[in-house]
Amino acid sequence: MADPGLFVVVEGPEGSGKSTLIRALAARMAAAGRVPVVVREPGGTALAEAVRQALLDADHSVAPVAELFLFLAARADLTAQVLRPALADGQVVLADRFTLSTEVYQVVGRGLDKALVAAGNAAATDGLRPDITLVLDLPPGVGRERQEAAGKTLDRLDRESVEFHERICRAYVGITGPGIVHLDGTGSPEQLLEAAWTAVRTARPDLWRQS
Repeated sequence: MADPGLFVVVEGPEGSGKSTLIRALAARMAAAGRVPVVVREPGGTALAEAVRQALLDADHSVAPVAELFLFLAARADLTAQVLRPALADGQVVLADRFTLSTEVYQVVGRGLDKALVAAGNAAATDGLRPDITLVLDLPPGVGRERQEAAGKTLDRLDRESVEFHERICRAYVGITGPGIVHLDGTGSPEQLLEAAWTAVRTARPDLWRQS
């Protein structure tokens, strides 16, 4: 029987450095003996990638409930086709966003009913929960400044109002619960990596080759 897998999720507002951290953390995991399955949300399957394109297209206007259902459809497909099989096989899964994003963006950002979103998440994941959720905390405005400095083409969510993104930043800072680890998103990429790796290694020391 395979060892239980490990499900690590990286969360945070736009421009918080999630993608950079995930690349570095995946390399650190591989060096320690476990090459992770790296996924992003929405995405990770043919269906979910098509949903991603529709959701992030800046020319699309998407009603809040329709947006919720699209995210949930992509998540359900990713969970069934990739996440659960990988974890059942004892693999490490490293995800760029998961259910917490929907709780923050759709409840706090869009104002949708919390119970509706919770029920949708439970149905889409069949109850799957991350073992560790690394939350990158960032003051409002910093993410947009980073995106502009990098010359990023802004997608539909990036282009939401300043007030929307401020609500998102404040919501992430206030998140608590099992497996939640807050990281200072204003730190350097190297500092973020070390803090994230310490959290992951501490949670499951049995998985990693000792150096």
